[in-house]
Amino acid sequence: MKKSLLALASGSFALGFAEFVMMGILANTAAGLNVSVPAAGDFVSAYALGVCAGTLFLVFGRRVPPKRLLLFFVALVAAGNASAALAPSAEALVAARFVSGLPHGAFFGTATIVAKELADPGREGRAVSVMVLGQTLANMLGVPGGTLLASLVSWRAAFLFVAVWAVGSLVLVARFVPRVSPIPDAGLAGQFRFLKKPAPWLIIGAVLLGNTGIFCWWSYVSPWLTDVGGFPAVDLPALLVLAGLGMVAGSLVGGRLADRTTPGKMAALGQAIAGGVLALIFLFSGAQVSAAGLMFLCSFGMFFVSSPQQLLMVEVGRGGGEMIGSACVQVAFNLGNAFGAMIGQAVLNAGATYAWPSLAGVPFSLAAVALLVAFFTRYEHRYRGGGPRRAQEAPVGPSAQRA
Repeated sequence: MKKSLLALASGSFALGFAEFVMMGILANTAAGLNVSVPAAGDFVSAYALGVCAGTLFLVFGRRVPPKRLLLFFVALVAAGNASAALAPSAEALVAARFVSGLPHGAFFGTATIVAKELADPGREGRAVSVMVLGQTLANMLGVPGGTLLASLVSWRAAFLFVAVWAVGSLVLVARFVPRVSPIPDAGLAGQFRFLKKPAPWLIIGAVLLGNTGIFCWWSYVSPWLTDVGGFPAVDLPALLVLAGLGMVAGSLVGGRLADRTTPGKMAALGQAIAGGVLALIFLFSGAQVSAAGLMFLCSFGMFFVSSPQQLLMVEVGRGGGEMIGSACVQVAFNLGNAFGAMIGQAVLNAGATYAWPSLAGVPFSLAAVALLVAFFTRYEHRYRGGGPRRAQEAPVGPSAQRA
């Protein structure tokens, strides 16, 4: 494993931790700032809005070397989460969470380009999956760990941890990630030229719909585990670790298979796995063994698609829109999270049990599969075959050596 890829994974861990830890510490944070839990939902929404707004960094930073962009994004992660740890009021925390979300999509857009360039020929998918690995590990270890920190110390300790981690990631990126040339400058409008074609919209739509389907159920996974799966609340941290393990496995396997076949086919397969498991969750999750197993499989499918979809958007954006395209995946991912949570909430508010949101998600997942099938049957062959641009400048020291 290249040290440069591990440095990128460290940065994606910080972002994944910052994004998802709020789900586990929402009640603690609400109590600490004297607001209701529903009102504390603004802390989640503010991060998602920051993700969308942060894409502008790539629009106006197209001439900046990717390594310099990465350093700026990781520094912003540290600053935003340090501000969150020190927030004196709910309003201040909302602002800090918005700042924390700004570098999210921009980081993944840039890191995907860098990881693809640093990869050995034919291993681009694996390289991107290693970068994404940090985000999946944040789900497996960071969210339960942050929840534990909040219960033992304070909700502020969780944000302080990720701020310190981001500082460490800054050092690793500076030390091990080599300098590469910026993508070709297609001009301000030229970065978006690829969006005039139908192919990228098929991928963006698939990411949005696929995540909407999964998050109809995943947003309420904790009460689902207790009310439907029959688990005691004390088992939830261990079960979330199991779900995170599924995400890690899915990310790594999806990246490897994307190299052996095509990213379009593997993205469709991953969405099909998730959609099929959502249907099985509705039908067969009334026992602890089946509930735990199905949760693992759905988590596997959720991140199986990560590397293939990131690679697809880099390919369709080639010619100046690569980073914008890759960042669009993260924007669509976060919008899908929000839409899925709202749809699941509507199902529950209608009087349904926690088993029904998974069924509500199935049509969205199937629609995502259909979009990806349309992409790889009609368009993917037009984008394959262009090799990644290689690093233009040699790294200082052992940054490109294998660990």
